[in-house]
Amino acid sequence: MINMLRWIVFALAAIAMNFPILVTLSTSFKSARELTTNPGLWVQAPTLENYAAVFTVSDRLNIFLYLVNSFAVAALGTLLAVALALPAAYAIARGKVGERTLLPLIVNLRAVPLVIFAIPLYMMFQWLSLLDTRLGLGLILAIVNLPLALVILVNAIRDLPSELDEAALMDGATRTQILARVIAPLCRPAIVTGVIFGFITAWNEFLFGLMLTTSKAVPITVGASFFFAASGGGVQWGVASAVMIVGALPPMLLGLLMYRQISGSMTAGAVKG
Repeated sequence: MINMLRWIVFALAAIAMNFPILVTLSTSFKSARELTTNPGLWVQAPTLENYAAVFTVSDRLNIFLYLVNSFAVAALGTLLAVALALPAAYAIARGKVGERTLLPLIVNLRAVPLVIFAIPLYMMFQWLSLLDTRLGLGLILAIVNLPLALVILVNAIRDLPSELDEAALMDGATRTQILARVIAPLCRPAIVTGVIFGFITAWNEFLFGLMLTTSKAVPITVGASFFFAASGGGVQWGVASAVMIVGALPPMLLGLLMYRQISGSMTAGAVKG
C-alpha cells in the first residue's frame, strides 16, 4: 500500500513538472480548427500538418539550417570549454594555481546576468567580423560553459590520489604526459558529464543567438520564434508547438540516454572508504 501511494505521488509530481511539455506536445498534433474547439490535452483528430509545415523549407524559414547551426555551435562551445577547463583544473587541483582567486572569480562570473556583456560583445564581434558566424557564437558559448566544466573537473581531479602523479613523475613522465595519459582517462566520467551539461546549456542559449546572429548562423532557439507568426496575423499555435518540440528533442534525448553517466559522475567521490 505504501509503495502504491509512493508511485502515485511520483506520477502526480512528474505530470505536474512536465505539464507544459505535455500541453505543447498535445497542441503540436492538433489542427488549427481543433485548437479553437478543444483546449484539453486529449487530441481528438491527431495530425502531422504542423510538423509538415515546420519541415517545409522556404526562403524565410529553414529548420534544417537552424538545427545544423545549433549542433555546430553547441559542439564547438562544449568541446572548446572542456579542452580549456581540463588543464586549468589540473593546475588548480594539483598546483593550487589560482585556487583562492581564479577559481572563485570564474565561477562567480557565471552568476552574473549575461545581458551585461551584450553591448561590449556585440561591438567586439562587429570589429572582428564574427557577427552571424558559427565560430563567433561557438566562442561565446565556450565562455558560458567554462565555469561549470572547470568546477566539475577540479572536483574530479581532487578525488584522485596524488600518488598517481608522484609515481608517474618518478617514471620520468612530464606534467603534460601525466595529464594526458593518467588524469584524463581517470576523469573520463567527469569529462563526459561536462560535455553533456555543456552541450545542453549551449543548445538552449537564446540571448547570444538572438544578439549575434541574423540569418546564416541562427540557432534553433532563435529560429523557432520565426515560425510563430501566421500569414494572416496572430500566432500559429500548432506550428509553434511543433517547432518547440523539434528543438527540445536533442537535449532531452541526450539527457535521457546519458542519465546514468551523469548521476554516476555526480555521486563519484561522495562516499569514501
